[in-house]
Amino acid sequence: MTKTVLIVGAGPVGLTAATELARYGIPVRIVDKAPQRTDKSKALVLWSRTLELLDRGGGSAPFVDAGFKVHAVNVVARAGELMGRVTLDSVDGPYPYALMLPQSETERLLEERLLALGVTVERNVEVTSLTNSDTNVQAVLRHPDASEETVSADWLLGCDGAHSLVRSTVGTEFAGETMLSDWMLADIHMSGYPYPDTEVAVYWHRDGVFVIFPISPGRYRLIADLPMTSSERPPTPTMEKVQALVDQRGPKGMVVSDPIWLAGFRINGRKVSDYRSGRMFLLGDAAHIHSPAGGQGMNTGMQDAFNLAWKLAMVIKGTCGDKVLDSYSPERSKVGEQVLKDAGRLTAMGAAKNPLAQYARNIVSHFVLGIASVREKIADGMAEVAIGYPDSPLNGPALRGANGPKPGERVMPVSGQSFVGAGDAPRFALFAEPSQSVTDLLHRYDVLLDPELRSPLIAGGMTLVRPDGYVACSGKTAEDVANYLNGLR
Repeated sequence: MTKTVLIVGAGPVGLTAATELARYGIPVRIVDKAPQRTDKSKALVLWSRTLELLDRGGGSAPFVDAGFKVHAVNVVARAGELMGRVTLDSVDGPYPYALMLPQSETERLLEERLLALGVTVERNVEVTSLTNSDTNVQAVLRHPDASEETVSADWLLGCDGAHSLVRSTVGTEFAGETMLSDWMLADIHMSGYPYPDTEVAVYWHRDGVFVIFPISPGRYRLIADLPMTSSERPPTPTMEKVQALVDQRGPKGMVVSDPIWLAGFRINGRKVSDYRSGRMFLLGDAAHIHSPAGGQGMNTGMQDAFNLAWKLAMVIKGTCGDKVLDSYSPERSKVGEQVLKDAGRLTAMGAAKNPLAQYARNIVSHFVLGIASVREKIADGMAEVAIGYPDSPLNGPALRGANGPKPGERVMPVSGQSFVGAGDAPRFALFAEPSQSVTDLLHRYDVLLDPELRSPLIAGGMTLVRPDGYVACSGKTAEDVANYLNGLR
């Protein structure tokens, strides 16, 4: 029987999961209760690692062409004093920059990719109830005419955001807290910005943090913390309030105009402990939400989808056993936990109000950001190329004494070679010198291995790389790789 996947939620995470599964030939149905795609900028940046992963399924070029490249972040305090400047030029990969692209555009491009694969998003369709069993998931769908449909799917992906019905059905705790402050967001046009439009500015003012993200020349996103109000929701800022904050916390001479989107919000830091419950999975905001500091949220969710899709496709196709899916939660939960901690730490640092804490922060930051190796580490963290799975249950043995990437580490895309994980089937890639034993290995495991042999990453050894570009194992002989592959079945 053909196995099917139902995806609940057609934001960037759900669309990413759908496009990945559809290109692998997996029957997918994706529904969203909203009548149309978002028209708001919302999540604003695609980081280097996300762009690399997008290359596997149709290329990043449409996103890059539609976006705006940002190359540096400036941290400023004490009346314009530069605490430090972190550039992304040092990021080791094909995309050494942050791609500023409104979420509305990211969704449009993903949906166009999905449509080209023959799948249409069913909008204005709400999932009202779910039942999870050992053999399938039953879902009740309410259509625009109020009619209801009961469907059965072999697997269900909950990409339905912070107020996830899927998470509620699973019953897992969304543990965390809400920061006791209001925040202002303004997507506006502005003149007088003292830095190039290709650079972000973070101002540490005594009254709070103030961040300026360029979206395109002359258009910016402003974010600032404010005293918490007693209202259930923070008020939407007026342009007068925005200008007042610009005057108070930013450099002199900046003038805002032509608002595109104004909003007030509060920051929640919450996460589930387990991303899987039987045949249901949680991805993106349904599994983790956190401060927008660092701009990691949407990218983390999309990478949840990249991680899960190839594993689910292999299980559905019968090339791997179900235990491959058991690696999804440990791998992505640990990444989500780290993002939550880092974003919270950055937010607390920028929003510090105690004068002594501000003084210590500025002194330490000025010193630390003066060290080149620290700046490079920060850049790799922002770009998400530092993400790895060193403790993954999928990690196999490593060749002792080898000078090369270890199991769980990212393998950078190599110019002139196909992207690992590209194509219409999820396959592992072998990096080794050609030999008869390697040729035999490629033939013996043709369902699991990409037929393209790639240049070795380890002298005198071979490396097996997962469909999402992370090392699975390394060894001296073809049998070392064969033993690993046998363990996946």
